[in-house]
Amino acid sequence: MTVAPHKPESAQSTNPLSEPELESEFNWRNCWYPICFRQDFPKDRPYSFSLYDEPFVIFQHQEELICLTDRCPHRAAKLSDGQIIDGKLECLYHGWQFGHEGECLHIPQLSADGTIPVNANVRSHKVVERQGMIWIWPGAAELADEQTIPTIPKLNKPGFVHYDKLTELPCDISYVIEHMLDPAHIHITHHGNQGDRAKAQPLEMEIIESSVQGFRGRFRETTQPNPTWRNLDFLAPSLAHLHFPIPEKGWFFGQAFYFFPLGKGRCRILTRSYRNFATQPVKLMPRWWIHLRQNKIIAEDLAQLVAQQNEVERLGQPVKQVYSPIPTCDTFAMEYRKWLDRVGTSLPYYRGYLTSKGMDNKPEGQLNTMSVKPLFWHTELCGSCNRAYQVTQRVEKWGVGVAIVLAALAILSDDSGMEMGAVLLAIAAVIVAVSANKLKHRFEAYSVGWRQ
Repeated sequence: MTVAPHKPESAQSTNPLSEPELESEFNWRNCWYPICFRQDFPKDRPYSFSLYDEPFVIFQHQEELICLTDRCPHRAAKLSDGQIIDGKLECLYHGWQFGHEGECLHIPQLSADGTIPVNANVRSHKVVERQGMIWIWPGAAELADEQTIPTIPKLNKPGFVHYDKLTELPCDISYVIEHMLDPAHIHITHHGNQGDRAKAQPLEMEIIESSVQGFRGRFRETTQPNPTWRNLDFLAPSLAHLHFPIPEKGWFFGQAFYFFPLGKGRCRILTRSYRNFATQPVKLMPRWWIHLRQNKIIAEDLAQLVAQQNEVERLGQPVKQVYSPIPTCDTFAMEYRKWLDRVGTSLPYYRGYLTSKGMDNKPEGQLNTMSVKPLFWHTELCGSCNRAYQVTQRVEKWGVGVAIVLAALAILSDDSGMEMGAVLLAIAAVIVAVSANKLKHRFEAYSVGWRQ
């Protein structure tokens, strides 16, 4: 589906902090989930991921994407550790090979007159590409309707540009979604970056409509005359969408946060920002440079998210008993928690406003007290940043090598002019190497360290 526009004038707002009515008409498997951006997907090797801790693997044959359960039926090895051979996925353990529908096509150890066992097949899953993103449908394939994929219509309109970023966080998805539905934190948490604490203020916040499919809301500032309404929607189960016009200039800005629940304590955010103004910087600026700037913002968020999650889970109490929400700040965040109350029975685990499921309370002292440095995983997931990281490594080595050669040349030279030139060039090479080293470490700060 496409993300529909707001129609606030024809809807009734609801009390944002009222008690939720419990209902369950939601099947988490019969939904589309965004895995990654196509430009970050590797063509020459299997791509592994998990959804609510269930393992999957995707590989590509020509232009076709194939998704299988990431478990070999032989001895439960990870198929994603294997390789792609002639359009088939081969298990690294014993060489069993699987086709597009998960059918076992080759067993090296099978005798000449043997037959492939009927239980040697792997379950396949519906996977498609839409608007530059790869999506999985983990439920029954016959129920998959590609028209329900939440695409952004304005991305296809002339004059709009966008940039994308994929990040993994060491947090449960519910805390991340709650956070992204909270516009009030920006001027405090991101002061000096995206925000200005002098502009922190009460917000007028409304829920326009709410159902098991999510909710639509809008908010505006209260200290300025005639402020613009900004729309903030949650479309179950994977999208928080901020979007609003700037009428006096004919501009439009949107930011879509697509969420992917890898498992307990792990999730992905696929961020897509788009607009129809100030387009040249987006067109000209390298994607990796935009990501390094955005990583600072996520780093500011993560310190709060980790501490918040640890304390809520330590207490093991309903969110209603832990939080003290106010309607001029927390309307959308609490509406999301109440949505979890309504649909939570179908989810593998969750913590809602009043209820929870599968969120085992850990004894005090046994919580995840990891440092938030390294902060999160991005560089290895992002094709642009990964390539830039490899370049910085090569440039650093090149700069050091050139500096050594030039320094030796200066020492051995009898010509004072050549000596001075070699020294200056050696200094320049050292500066290049040092700069590359600093940039390399910035990429490494957002690598796999937090997983170790």
